[in-house]
Amino acid sequence: MVRRRLLLLLKPLDAYPPFRSNGVSVSRFTNPKMAQVLSYLENRRSVHKDAIEFCKNILRKKLVKWETVSRSNLSEPIRDVDLVVTIGGDGTLLQASHYMDNSIPVLGVNSDPTKAEEEEEFNEEFDATRSTGYLCAATTKNFEQILDAILENRTQPSEVARMSISINAEQFPTFALNDVLVAHPCPATVSRLSFRIQKQGEYCSPLAHSRSSGLRVSTAAGSTAAMQSAGGFAMPILSKDLQYMVREPISPGTNSRLMHGYVKLNESMEIKWFSNEGFIYIDGSHVIIEVQFGDTIELSSRAPVLKVFLPRHLL
Repeated sequence: MVRRRLLLLLKPLDAYPPFRSNGVSVSRFTNPKMAQVLSYLENRRSVHKDAIEFCKNILRKKLVKWETVSRSNLSEPIRDVDLVVTIGGDGTLLQASHYMDNSIPVLGVNSDPTKAEEEEEFNEEFDATRSTGYLCAATTKNFEQILDAILENRTQPSEVARMSISINAEQFPTFALNDVLVAHPCPATVSRLSFRIQKQGEYCSPLAHSRSSGLRVSTAAGSTAAMQSAGGFAMPILSKDLQYMVREPISPGTNSRLMHGYVKLNESMEIKWFSNEGFIYIDGSHVIIEVQFGDTIELSSRAPVLKVFLPRHLL
């Protein structure tokens, strides 16, 4: 059997309580509620660390070669491996996707799933929810089982659509896995833009003008995140369509029906930016592109897919 090559991409341990980096202990805080929160965060760090060691111990028993990289140190395209395993949550898998083409599959391990009993226990003090791990097929409970199925070719990855972004006809090298937000950098400032849908070089929708908090466009994978929270609809995970929604439109008038809709696989959305400042936020704050007055942005799902081993309930 050929020895497989794996890359373990890790959520960094210092992504948890900041007081650790300053050498400050929980006992320093006299406020019992604050001490409780910090103790909880330290526990999250410990659980994540244990999950990493657990996965490494499983890999030591397999016919694989592997190396680890912290996601904060990832700066070059991922190549020359057969599988990427992300250990953290959806954010770690999202970051990995920005450095991957469609030739390498990825398996997400949710290192610290939210527990209902903890949410209930701490509900009166703080929000104890953690990453939903929506795209993560594995936890420490089933990691070995899923890994064996992958190594023995008993399961295949799904092809999940990503979004292509171009600015003034220049293709941006990073593809969005979840969503794109086009907005003014100050959330209290109005974003001014116009947009329309085109197909095969011809416009197939009216030109919609918008003064709002920005425009969000999501893939199917991202439709259950901010898009659904804003009143959009969850899409089948393997859909190649995009969904868009104008955030908090100001007096849309006759344009109201155009403030939410879909961009089909063979279509693209053309956006004209008419504020002095603007940013394109890709997958949250992971990647940010600056745009200026008069810039043209084009979004479509004509991007390389991402091969992901998805949780069974999504299929």
